[in-house]
Formats: sequence, C-alpha cells, structure tokens
Amino acid sequence: MAKERIPQRRRIIDRARIAEELHSIEAEDNGTLRANLVERMRGAMDAGRAEIATRFEERPSRGTLITESYTFLYDQLLRLIYDFTAQRLYSNSNPSDAERLTLIAVGGYGRSEMCPFSDLDIGFLTPYKQTAWGEQVIESILYTLWDLGLKVGHSSRSLDDVVRMAKSDLTIRTALLEARFIWGDEALYDEAARRFEAEVVSGTTKAFVTEKLAERDARHARMGDSRYVVEPNVKDGKGGLRDLHTLFWIGKYIHNTRALGELVEHDLLTADELRQFRKARDFLLAVRCHLHLLAGRPEERLTFDFQPEIARRMAYAERTGKSAVERFMQHYFLIAKQVGDLTGVFLAHLDEQYGGRGRRFAMPTLRRSPKRLNGFVIDRGRLSIPNDDFFREEPLRLLELFWLTDRHGLEIHPHAMRIANRDEKLVGPIRDDPKANELFLDILTSPRDPASVLRWMNEAGVFGRFVPDFGRVVAQMQFDMYHHFTVDEHTIRAIGLLSRIEKGELTDDHPMAEKIMAELQSRRVLYVAVLLHDIAKGRGGDHSILGAEVAEELCPRFGMSAAETQEVAWLVRNHLLMSATAFKRDLSDHKTIQDFVLAVQSAERLKLLVVLTSVDIRAVGPGVWNDWKRQLLTDLYLASEEMLRLGHKSKGRDERIAARQDELAARLGWSEEAMAAHFKRLRPVYWIAESADVAEANARQMQAAEEAGDKLSIAAMPDADRGATLLTVFTSDHPGLFYRLAGAVHMAGGNIIDARIHTSRDGMALDNILVQDPQGRPFDDPGQLERLETAIRDSLANKHRLKDRLERRALPHPRADAFTIEPLVLIDNKASNRYTVVEVNALDRPALLNGLTHALFQSKVTIHSAHIATYGERAVDTFYLTDLFGEKILNGNRLKALQRRLVEAAGGEGEEDRDEERPVEKATRAA
Repeated sequence: MAKERIPQRRRIIDRARIAEELHSIEAEDNGTLRANLVERMRGAMDAGRAEIATRFEERPSRGTLITESYTFLYDQLLRLIYDFTAQRLYSNSNPSDAERLTLIAVGGYGRSEMCPFSDLDIGFLTPYKQTAWGEQVIESILYTLWDLGLKVGHSSRSLDDVVRMAKSDLTIRTALLEARFIWGDEALYDEAARRFEAEVVSGTTKAFVTEKLAERDARHARMGDSRYVVEPNVKDGKGGLRDLHTLFWIGKYIHNTRALGELVEHDLLTADELRQFRKARDFLLAVRCHLHLLAGRPEERLTFDFQPEIARRMAYAERTGKSAVERFMQHYFLIAKQVGDLTGVFLAHLDEQYGGRGRRFAMPTLRRSPKRLNGFVIDRGRLSIPNDDFFREEPLRLLELFWLTDRHGLEIHPHAMRIANRDEKLVGPIRDDPKANELFLDILTSPRDPASVLRWMNEAGVFGRFVPDFGRVVAQMQFDMYHHFTVDEHTIRAIGLLSRIEKGELTDDHPMAEKIMAELQSRRVLYVAVLLHDIAKGRGGDHSILGAEVAEELCPRFGMSAAETQEVAWLVRNHLLMSATAFKRDLSDHKTIQDFVLAVQSAERLKLLVVLTSVDIRAVGPGVWNDWKRQLLTDLYLASEEMLRLGHKSKGRDERIAARQDELAARLGWSEEAMAAHFKRLRPVYWIAESADVAEANARQMQAAEEAGDKLSIAAMPDADRGATLLTVFTSDHPGLFYRLAGAVHMAGGNIIDARIHTSRDGMALDNILVQDPQGRPFDDPGQLERLETAIRDSLANKHRLKDRLERRALPHPRADAFTIEPLVLIDNKASNRYTVVEVNALDRPALLNGLTHALFQSKVTIHSAHIATYGERAVDTFYLTDLFGEKILNGNRLKALQRRLVEAAGGEGEEDRDEERPVEKATRAA
C-alpha cells in the first residue's frame, strides 16, 4: 500500500549515525559485541517509540502515518542489526552462491501496518538449503530481537520451500503476497517475487478470490456477523481492517499491484472510493493504535473500558443527547458501514471484469426469471439497473429497487447498490409521495423477509434518507453493557424477529406471541410501532415520549389512518411499560395488575404491547431473552387479559384464596384437620402470591422438616418453564435472615431474580427464592446445589464475614467499572394497596443485594417480596416492604432515613462498619 511521507524521519531514528556508533564498538568476543548491539538498539528503539508516541498525541487520528512510522523504525533497526551481525559477528568476505540471505517483511509488517504491539513478522530467504553461516546469522538476529523484548513471527525458507508452501497453504500465500524487501541480497528477493508470481499466482486467481471471500464470511460468522456490535473487533470484525485487507489482497493477487492507488488504474475502485478506503483505514488504524497503547498489549477488541478514553484522546466532544463516547462510537460504526459499502462496490467491479466468464464470485444463481421488473434487469441472477442514470431519471425507482427485491426474493447486484448509494439524496424530494410511502410500508410489513431488505436499504443509505428520523439513529450506540447493537441494527433485528414469529419460526421461544399474531386486527400498526419504538434515542429527552411525537408526524405520511396513528403513538410512548411492570413489580399484587390495565385499556393494545415487548427484549442481544422473562410477560398478559375481559366480575381476593386452598387440598390428600391447621398457619398474602405447584412443594417440605425435627430445611427444585431453580428455605424466623440468604446464594455462584418472603403465624420463615446461574439458566448442577446448601448453612451459622467474601468475588461484568451509575432510590406508596414499594437503581456488583437487604434490616422493615433485574451493568432491585406491624411506611422522616441507607448501600458506602458478629436487636418479619 502507498506510504505516507513521514516528516523528519531522523528524529525517529538516524540509521547513519547509529551505524557509525556501532562501527566504533570494540570487543574481544561475539557475546560482548552482541550485548553492546542489544544495548544500543534498545536505546534507539525506546527513543523512536517515544518520538512516535509524542507525534500520536499531537495527531491522534492519523493512524496510517503512525503505523508507517513504527514500520520505518523497525526497518532501520533490522537493517542495523542485519549489517552488524553479517559484517561484525559472522563476517564472510567470500560467500558462496548458497551463502546468500535476504530479510523480508511479511503480513501486517509487510504492508507497513505496525501498531505499537504488533508482531514483527519477518522471513529469511535462502537460494538453496540452509548453510552453517546462514544459520548462525539468522539465529543471532532472532536472539537480538528477542532480547529487545519484541514478539517475532519468523520463518526461514529456500526459494523452493516458498513456492511449495505457498501453493498448499492459503495463510502462507497471503502473508507472502504482502512480502516486502527489507535488507540483504535484493536479487534473491526479486527471484522469489518472480517465482511466486509465475508458479503460485498464475492460473489460480479465481480460486484465491473465492477462498478469501469464504474466509471472510467465516470470520464474520465467528465475530457475530454484524458490523454493529457495540464492542467491535477493530481488526477482525465485520467492517474492520481485515475487510480492507481482503480487498487489497484480491486486487494485488489479480493485478500484481504494489500500491493501493493501482486499484483505481485497474478499475476496481474509483478515485472517490479510494479516498474513502484511505480515510477508513486511517481511522481504524488510529483506533487500533490507541487500543494497543491503552492496553499495553496487542488488544483488538474495542471494549467499553477503552471507549471513553479513546474518545477523549481523539478529541470527541459531548453534544446534546450524546456523550463524547457515543459520538466516537457512532463515527466508528459509520466507518464500518463505509467499509461494507466499499466491499460491495469492489465486488461489483470485480464481477463486471470476471463475471462474464462464468458464474459470479461466491454468489448463488437464480432459478427463475421474474417478469414485470418495471425497467430493472436481471444480471446473472441479481436485480440490477440498465444504466447509471436509471435512478436519476425516476427517483421512485430507489424504493422500487427494494420493493422488487422483496417481492421476487432476489439479491441486489452490487453495482445497483453502489449507484443507489450514490443517488440516495434523490429520495428526499419524494418522501411525501403516496406511492413511495406505499412501497415503503409494503417492504416494512412484508410477509417474506422484511429485515434483510430493510438492512440493504440501510446499507445503501436510502432508509435514512426516506425516514430522516431513522437516519439520526443510524450507527448510534448506547454506552452501556445491556444493548449489544446500534439502535438501527437493534430495530431491524426486532422487525426480523416479528416476521419470524408471525411465520411460526420461533414457536418454542414465543408461543404466546405467535398465537397473538394470528389474532391481531392491526398487524401493520405493530410493524410500524416496532420500527419507531427507539427512533428518538439520543435526542436528550425521554425517547418514548419524543418517539410518540415522531410517530404522530410520520404515520399519516405513511398513509395510516388517524386511529392507526393513535395506536402506534401509544405503543411507542408505552413500549417499556410492560417490561417495567413484569420485571420490577409483584404480579401477585392486585394493584399492580389494576394499574397496568388502567394504562392499557383495551385487549388489542395488550396484544400489541406484549408482542412488541417480546421482540424488543430479544433484539437487544444474545442471551437477553430467557424463560423467566417469557414467563413473567405471560403471567402479566394473562392476568391483565382476564381483568380486561371480566372487569368487575373477576374473582375477589377471598374467592382466589379459597380456590387456591381447595386445589392444594385436592393435591395433598391430607385430613381436614391437617389442612385446616396448614391454612391457618400461613397468612392470606401467601395464598395470593404462590402458585398451586409452589404451595404443594412448600407444604410437603414443611411437613417433612417437622417430622424429621429439621430446624433448617433447604430444598431446590429446577423449574424449566421459568428457566430458574426454586430455592425454598424453611427455618425459624430471625433478624437479618434474608440478607444472609442473599449473600449465601451469591457466594455459591447464583443470582437471585425473584423472592417471596413469608412468615407463618407460629414464627417460622418460609422463603421462596428463584435462582439462576450467571448465564441466566436454572441453577441445577448437583455440585452447584451442594455448594448452595453449604453456603446457606454456613451463612446462617455466621461462620464467615459475608461482606468480605462477597467483595473478593469477581464482578458479574468484568468491564462494569468502565461505567458510572449514580445510585437512585425511588419510594412509591401508590403502587400497592398493602406495601411500600422501593426501587433501587445502581451499578451491579457482587455485594449489592446483600448490602441493600442489610440496609433494610437496619431500617427495621419487613421484606415481603424482592424482584431483581439486571440490564448489563445496571441492577434494578425492587422490594415490597412494610413496617414491623405490617403497615405501609408513611412517616416522612423514616422514609428519608430508609432512602439514605439504601443510597449508601447501593454506592458501597457505609458497609465497612458492618459487624456481622455483634448481637442485633430482636425483630420479626411478621406482618
């Protein structure tokens, strides 16, 4: 690739001056000579690196210049080491023909892309079999480089070896493709280059291109197959440096190009595309260099802990609604998109040059030829355009291109994509055209594969031009560990999931949503709501409210009725309502359902909302959707649907308790006296909160424990439907029981996601706790369960200081300390008729739940249920509380004290004084 002119090179390293210094070194033996060489080279290398680092601070976005500066530094060091070794350490005044040696750079070093901690990839070429002199020189050079602390990738091959191995190994062939002469016998290098071209490259062009594109696809699949993951791999990820390398490798292999600019001469890139290529490479190399320097190692993944500092180093500033790091990452994703555009363009040019000779590269053939293409053409199985002015003649064709693609199940020819990208601005004037909006809505609500077509529209830039509000969230990320993709990619994935649910492809994961989709009266309302639910992110306000305003403007333009517009706006405004209710509130509390139904108001809205919520959660990223969330949403949906359907005729509290007790009596088969005693023992709230299955398991455990005289009964029952394990602890009630249980569960490697805490009328504690492993799966391995029981018994026996042991555990998210979340405690006395509801938002950490429950214990309140949710690095823990007499906490001073304690506990303050060994004031959890 073409080199930038490095200014004032001798300030980096002055080879002539250092060579003179080396020449003056005198020593009695080779060992002393080489030690002097290493010492002098280390000083030169450190000084050169320091100079480059200073230049990088001054010009933090010039990645190409910096990597070529490092390359220049190592070139000069290697030449000095080579000369000193061959002339002073192992001088050979009369070498034979076999005693010739050439030092070459290969791989990233060969293309002059040396980042601060890149491997030094070098090769030694010999004309024939290795000689004793050559072995001595090579070994000494390598030892010198290793003594300098460099990580060296090296090989030593004869010319025949080079040809043979390059033919059989694609990786070696690619590395040699970028080989560059450094020092030694230049005629030998020229002979190697000639033979490589004649004996390796010749006649293998098409095979090489096919293999490199297949290698690229496999790498993309390995990296997640999206260029919009929020912690991208700068080198190997989709839209990263390796994609640019692949283009250059292909061009070089086909045309034997030496410099990047030659791709223009061979019509594989235009001059403008070449500028884009260089701009993208410059940016990505700068980011990679910053990554290396911050990590102190060859780091390639742009993780959350590095993003803010790189944004600062590259001088990104905060803007309204967007932090500096979010602006930096949006730029990164726009560059990644540009790399994707260049890839498509490059393949289009390649196809034009070689496609006519046979099948196109790595593309399937079309089995049928559709009719009525409205002037579009089919080019070797893909939809294309007859001439480069086709869109300029009629801008509506920019929408038709994607509409026809969807309708006929076609791929789009890269040339057509390139011209669409060039002419994207033509979409602006036709935004209000009813026909254009009809085409767009047809694509969005297609029964085929809307996500793929919308993604192509987005890649071409047409989507963001036609819907400018969507254009504002293209490549926009949110700086948190919950969202895995940029906003535009998340939205398109959600639309794809909605389509798959409708087609019955996700029955196992979304059975209820699939059934609802078949019953919907307003299908296109749902698709438009999914499109718009996050459209107002990054505007500096509540994106739900701002998004509803966008919906009210856009829906009429799309051709939707006033009623449809109203429904879409409501869904966008309330798209977080169902998840917030399901995951942060107690669904056994009648007031929770009542308030939710009051907000929803209609059965159709409820159906729309549950499907929207499901695809929104699942599209966040892999592993976010799980059985527990599905179960909670199902429970909320069914309870709300019953209330909407039956209204005031729904069963009252007493009737529900009686029905639950009758069902339990039928299951247990106990005597009437035993059942009556059991019913009387447990308070009414228990029968509302617990399902029949749980109530049966609790009853049998209580009976078995009392018959065996077991003072501490622990039972664990995996529940596949909820994707968790039900842990039940039955023991004498005592102060601080739950916070000790919470700590013990975490010590055993589990996560509490829900807890219902009961105290019987005779002073026994019955705690039902749902536990998952860190991957969100049931905690059901026998070893896990054994550790869990041991941890609980040790904790309740006060054998360990839980706080200290918890804080020594690893963070649930290793990079969570890159985020700052100010603790927020919300106290609500209106959310429940019986309880004070407290919601705590804080940075997730090992001792958090233990600390919060200890703070509640200190505040002398009774916990009736706890609901634990995590969103990446953010934890949201909700507690239903009363005072020790079973009443809501209404006293203002007491609420302020409670809030203060929880804020301190959430922030990790005030815990260092906790003494878990000292006696505590006797309290009861009884209501």
